[in-house]
Amino acid sequence: MKLVKLVFTLALILFTAGFLHYFLPSRDIVQIVGTDVKRMDVDGKAWFWDKADAGTNSNSTRDVRFISATFPNGNTRVYRNEDTGWSFPPYFKFDSGDLNAAAQSLSKQDGPQWVAVRHYGWRVKLFSIFPNATSMKKVSGPDALLIPWFNIVFLSLLAFFVWRIWAFLRGVKQKHVDPVTEDLREMGDKVEAELGETRTQAQGFLKRWIGSSKE
Repeated sequence: MKLVKLVFTLALILFTAGFLHYFLPSRDIVQIVGTDVKRMDVDGKAWFWDKADAGTNSNSTRDVRFISATFPNGNTRVYRNEDTGWSFPPYFKFDSGDLNAAAQSLSKQDGPQWVAVRHYGWRVKLFSIFPNATSMKKVSGPDALLIPWFNIVFLSLLAFFVWRIWAFLRGVKQKHVDPVTEDLREMGDKVEAELGETRTQAQGFLKRWIGSSKE
């Protein structure tokens, strides 16, 4: 039972960590090198994809915007640029067209233009999974300091609420569950003792009966 509980706890921790890592915002300092629009078959309920532009018909076949970028070390990154609308995740993004125009403008400017691209999601080439860019802003350079204030506050609040829930459940257990469990344990011990005494008396009676039958 302890092993099952341990496996379940580890699976829950891994799922929660993966869920938060995917949906919480991250920022990359990159240079925008181009944009693209591809006609793709994307199911409306497909994992790792969002929605068509707000106010348009979200058929399975639709245009998907992409933003291409390079990191300071030369590695490349491709972001999809999709609206999230009012649905989950709650980024309330309705301006994928404006973001695409800003990316096009940055890609055509002379000289290195470093921007911080805010996004969520993963880039998994094997399954054609792309992070979704939600916004971008110019920064001073590739070494600009970016402090993830939102993640810090969110994770702190999440840890606080988890701790409060755990403390509440622990208090309920100590106040209501543990006394009942203790009473049941004492009742079980009492019943076991009475059964043991009854068994002993029965064995003694049986021995006396056998002894008297031999005389």
